[in-house]
Order: sequence, then structure tokens, then C-alpha cells
Amino acid sequence: MKRDLSQKLAILSDAAKYDASCASSGGQRRDSRDGKGLGSSGGTGICHAYAPDGRCISLLKILMTNFCIYDCAYCINRVSSQVERARFSVDEVVSLTVEFYRRNYIEGLFLSSGIIRSPDDTMADMVRIAKTLRERENFRGYIHLKTIPDAAPELIEQAGLYADRLSINVELPTEAGMTQLAPEKSARGIRKAMADVRVQREASREVTHTGKRKAKFAPAGQSTQMIVGADGADDAAILGNASNLYGNYGLSRVYYSAFSPIPDASKMLPLIRPPLLREHRLYQADWLLRFYGFEVGEIAGDGMLDLEVDPKTAWALQHRESFPVDVNRAGREMLLRVPGFGAKTVSRILDARRHGAVRYEHLVTMGAVMKHAKAFISTPGWSPRGLTDDAALRSRFVKPPEQLSLF
Repeated sequence: MKRDLSQKLAILSDAAKYDASCASSGGQRRDSRDGKGLGSSGGTGICHAYAPDGRCISLLKILMTNFCIYDCAYCINRVSSQVERARFSVDEVVSLTVEFYRRNYIEGLFLSSGIIRSPDDTMADMVRIAKTLRERENFRGYIHLKTIPDAAPELIEQAGLYADRLSINVELPTEAGMTQLAPEKSARGIRKAMADVRVQREASREVTHTGKRKAKFAPAGQSTQMIVGADGADDAAILGNASNLYGNYGLSRVYYSAFSPIPDASKMLPLIRPPLLREHRLYQADWLLRFYGFEVGEIAGDGMLDLEVDPKTAWALQHRESFPVDVNRAGREMLLRVPGFGAKTVSRILDARRHGAVRYEHLVTMGAVMKHAKAFISTPGWSPRGLTDDAALRSRFVKPPEQLSLF
């Protein structure tokens, strides 16, 4: 049955909802020599992502097609699935993107796809979409392409020249899980593709012998997604893999997506989804790994994260011998481990200490969350006094789910 554009959009935007790796963090408006161009970076199929400065950015998030030659057990679009199928042409995706922007619905495009015919054929069509937007339509908005690791390296290289960000999803945290649930995919091939992207990004920052800078390559970096709860991997394994990806492949972001049961599911998959709170704790732990100097073994030493309290507070409660921290003497590393102290607050404390003693009331104005911090610090005129490490202290940090925050 032939479908019109709106019907395709309904099918392929719904099919794209399972990919979490669409935030546009790090995106910048692309230069335009003549000062003209569509889009800026900086209904159906529209998702919202957030830039580092807090701006909400609207993206058209779609699949080019949900046809796929692979049979990954966890995927709703696997070849054996009975879902309704659709496919956009290159010009249809270009037209949708331009028209949505002109109506002020979006500021960019997130494009993924099932694998049709072959990885190379699919990747070539996605590259043509990005190239057409940039060169024919003069589109300067944000473009995020989910690349296919089995595609030819030259195709991924072209993708990076037109897209702001590339993502290559590892999908599952362990090779054992991938072998069991996605045997047609190669963990080694995924890592090689990630390494190639890192090499291309680093090379693009170099200056040629004539003093000119090379063309930008995926300037907003690369990201990936891991499905949580589809296999037996614990939180330590998930975070260990994420730490390796950050360290070895220079990823800008790892996204965590709680497994969602799908129709006609394989018997290898769980019948229920893991608690969303587990996904939330993984994001909090990821933040500690990237910006607070924690190691995986410190925050997930028992295999699973504490669901009742956030990972930093859980660590502090387990290491009461390290507290209270003297705010006026402790180094940056220890200050970053105080619950309620963010990285900006710690920088303000260190700066203020050069001019005089930091007191309790100063911490409030510096942005510290004192209801979390006060049991773990000492300052002139303040000590934890009766606040101890008994069950009453822990209970102060256990929140109802609706009160949870990411950071």
C-alpha cells in the first residue's frame, strides 16, 4: 500500500523513539560565508534536547526506514517483527527538514535508520540527505546522524563532514550480551568505527602546512547508547564499559535506555522492563565519572547502584570516616565528593578561600544544596553536631520518585 508523507512520518517518528542518543549537546551554529542559510543550533517526530547552556533545542527525530535486514532480539524493527513498515526517500527527508524549520518547529535533524539492502547502501543514502541539506538547501542547523559501523570508512568520513554529531550505538553493555541478542553485529566492528571517528576528529583539528585549518569533522563529537536490562549486565559492567568508551574513544556522551518490552519478543528477553530509577541512577553515576573524579569501583563496587539514594550520597554514607570535610582546608578532589556541592560551587569555594574564610552562609550564596551538604562539612560557626551516620541520616536522602533530579 502506498503511503503519503504524513503516514510515513507517523510510522518512522514513532519507530525512532527508542533511540535516546539524540541530545545536541556541544552543537554550534555552522559558519555561512554569505551570512545566509537555514536553521540554527545553538507535532510528530519532534524531540527536545538541551545544549550545555540550558537552551532547549527542537529536533526532527526520525528513521529513514524501519525496514531492517538484521534480527536483533531487542529491536522492534528487527526483520522478524510484524510492525508496519515505511521508508522515506532522500528528497522526502530533506523536504520535511526544511519545511519543519521554515514553520519554526525545529532547529535540527536527528536521523537514524534500519539497514536496507546493505550497510553501505543505507549509509550512502543518509550521507546524501545530509549533503543535500548542507549544499543544496544551505541548511546550517544541527544534524545528528546515527552511523552504521559496518559501512565503508569513506562513507562514515563523509558523514562527519556534513553532520555536527555522529552516534554509533553499542546497544548492549557486554560482548556476551551482543553475541546472544544481536549475533549479526560485531562489538569489534563497532569499536573500530568509533576509533576511526576519533582519529578523523583529531585530524580535523590540525593545521595544514599552508596554515589553513582542515574541514570540521563531527564538531559536536560522537555518542552512543546502551540498553539497560535487556541482558544480565549489572551496573558495574555498564559503567565500566562507559568509562572505557570515554577514555579510549573520546565519546562526548553515553546514553542509557531502560529496556522496554516489545511485541513478539524473544524468550531470551525479560518480560518486564527494569525500573526507570535504575536508568536515572546510571546517568547520575556517569556524571560522577566524567566530572567528579570517581572511579567505577567506588560507586558500583557491589555491582548495582543504590536505588534509594543518589550515587554520591551513597558513597558519602559508606565513608563517614572521611567526613566532615573542612571547607576551608580540603582540596578540590575531596570537596567534589561532598553531597550538595557541584563543580561550580567547588570552584567558587576555592576562589573565595583566597580572600578569607568561607562560612556556612557563604555556601548558600555559592549554590551549595545545604540540606544535603550540612551533615558532611564543617566551617567556622558550623559543625554537624548531632547529625550521625545512623538510619535517620540515610532516611533524609531517600526521596519519592517524583522529587528526583538528574544532578
